[in-house]
Amino acid sequence: MRPWTVTLLVVASTTWAQGPPLGLREDVVATDHLGRTLTPAAETGPPRPEKQVGIFYFLWLGAHAQGGNGWVGPYDVTKILAADPEAMQKPDSPLWGPIHAPHHWGEPLFGYYRTDDPYVLRRHAQMLSDAGVDFVVFDVTNQITYREWYTALLETWSQVRAEGGRTPQVAFLCPFWQPDKVVRELWADLYESGLYPDLWYHLDGKPLILADPHLLGGMTGLSEHGYPTRLLPGQVLGQSFTAPQAFDSVAVATPTWNEQGSHATIRLRAGGPTGTVLAEATAQELFDNDWLTLANPNGWPAGEYTIELSEPTGTVGWWGVTRDALPDGTALLDGEPVEGDRTLRLTYVGGTGDPMRDFFTFRKPQPDYFVGPTGPDQWSWLEVYPQHVFHNAAGEREMMGVGVAQNAVDQRLGSMSEPDAKGRAWHNGAWDPDPAAVDLGLNFVEQAEHALAEDPRIVFVTGWNEWIAGRFTSFGGVDYPVMFVDQFDRAHSRDMEPMVGGHLDAFYYQLVDFVRRFKGVASAPPPAARRSLAPGAGAAAWAAVPPVVVDESHDEARRDHPGYGSQPAYVNNTGRNDLVAARVIHNAETVTFQVECREPITPSTDPTWMWLLLDVDGRRETGWEGYDFMLNRRLADPTITIVEAWQGPGFTWREVGQAPLYLDGASLAVELPRTLLGLTGDPFAVDFKWVDNPVVEGDLMAFLTNGDALPNGRFNYRYRGQ
Repeated sequence: MRPWTVTLLVVASTTWAQGPPLGLREDVVATDHLGRTLTPAAETGPPRPEKQVGIFYFLWLGAHAQGGNGWVGPYDVTKILAADPEAMQKPDSPLWGPIHAPHHWGEPLFGYYRTDDPYVLRRHAQMLSDAGVDFVVFDVTNQITYREWYTALLETWSQVRAEGGRTPQVAFLCPFWQPDKVVRELWADLYESGLYPDLWYHLDGKPLILADPHLLGGMTGLSEHGYPTRLLPGQVLGQSFTAPQAFDSVAVATPTWNEQGSHATIRLRAGGPTGTVLAEATAQELFDNDWLTLANPNGWPAGEYTIELSEPTGTVGWWGVTRDALPDGTALLDGEPVEGDRTLRLTYVGGTGDPMRDFFTFRKPQPDYFVGPTGPDQWSWLEVYPQHVFHNAAGEREMMGVGVAQNAVDQRLGSMSEPDAKGRAWHNGAWDPDPAAVDLGLNFVEQAEHALAEDPRIVFVTGWNEWIAGRFTSFGGVDYPVMFVDQFDRAHSRDMEPMVGGHLDAFYYQLVDFVRRFKGVASAPPPAARRSLAPGAGAAAWAAVPPVVVDESHDEARRDHPGYGSQPAYVNNTGRNDLVAARVIHNAETVTFQVECREPITPSTDPTWMWLLLDVDGRRETGWEGYDFMLNRRLADPTITIVEAWQGPGFTWREVGQAPLYLDGASLAVELPRTLLGLTGDPFAVDFKWVDNPVVEGDLMAFLTNGDALPNGRFNYRYRGQ
């Protein structure tokens, strides 16, 4: 058999405009391992540039493993339960880490990594950008900003941008009830210092920060939610306090135990509990854990006061602590002192003149999964279905949350390890009993469909890479031998980052497809006309052919970094040829595929060298992961490649031809007869991918972890000719 002609040509290095993200292109396709394809552009509609997508991102993979609590890890719940299915009833099992220690719900595809691993940070930037995600929101709700860790990310992502790649922008979700410390640290360490401003996510012309501005400087009081006291009919709960200066509002935090329709009256008295009433109001609708406020534009002077809560309707209480937390005040019950202090928030007159306040666009984060917004300019981070639309002060439908799973049980906050927690397979008000339903992400689908129907301007997805949760024996008044609140196992977790085994990257491509449907898709170019280059045509000839798809430079796999806890360092030296651009031309007889690398291509004798994978029928079931042909998996000698067709089952192939290779510099072009590929008619389409050094044969996930691929991951470019 005569070898098919294969020509390699050198192309001058060029910086290519990347165009729309891969997930938002009609000419880029993907099919996950469950056979689900990306929604076609005819159904998504054209691009809607006003739409934005953010995703919850976690910085704590490392910080929590290094402290002095004896927490080492990684402790993997999935592996523990595989070793002992009864371990959830054995709190003293040596398989568990210490009480409160963070446990992984499963193993991430990139291993038990630390958040400061540049290899992982680059992969995250690439995957999220490919999906069309605009910004990530860092979780700093536990009073730690993770400065070392967010700095590592910002440094890496800034470098990616300098090299011509894409990254999302960043914002922070601050503590719900006591954000002042965290916001001021972020202001001083990052924003006021002007570090990495191109990475800040802006809303309404300013950097966004998710924090309640009413809880920031110019205020005093007690915001801690230690324990709630229920207000019974006929009772009066109170708190005396001393205002050191004039104040214009006073507020108390009121739990309702998620009950709707609760009312109560709030009063401010001068002096003690028998003093003159200065102001009062009856709340017509209380929301769980919200602040019930009395305000006076003219202010009240410094002095001694008492704030009271009385006349309840429904279920209402007052958060407090059992210790003496306010030095000049005391908790009261029917006018008599009792142990501890109750929550109290004072806003000082003139307290809003802080330059930090003018710098940010603030959105108050709503922690509750059930009640929705209690006013304008609030954002959710996670809700149960059906989620609410959150409006801004102008009345616009600004945002909604979309979650993978929720640690909600019935109508209360629960733990993910409790029965009936709303895990990945929860939908239509029940847990889907089909074991395969977990991988289908039906909870996410239900929430995503609702968001698409409501069509807000911004969607916030929870989440990307939380991975860990502490081990407890009690939460929210519920006791079990072993409990995990926010994450538990594969079925009861809410990360979309790919994992080892299990659902692999199925949730990532669900994210891609949702963003695609929400933001719209850029149309593919019209089918290409026939074009030929002379055999052996040089770099100038190929430079005149526009690339059909480009890839970030410097994204070949290079890794040498410590793992999480006791996990040994991860080392990956599979990055070899950095694929940066691909071109295709065709004529009546042939299709020619060309790829360019950032530097001269290594010798063809290297293992797993410069694979070209082709899907000529667009059907996953007829090939290995849909690929019907591949080149360069086997070489007859360093100058001859073997063209193989899929034989099946699995990763098995048969030779259908041989062709010479010409290695000369940074570009490789392969000319194949259309008859060999079965592309005999016009118009035609062929999906293709270049991959260098995946190392592992028969595992598509290696395209994400090893070497380099163009396009990335499961994405393929669809070339159409006429």
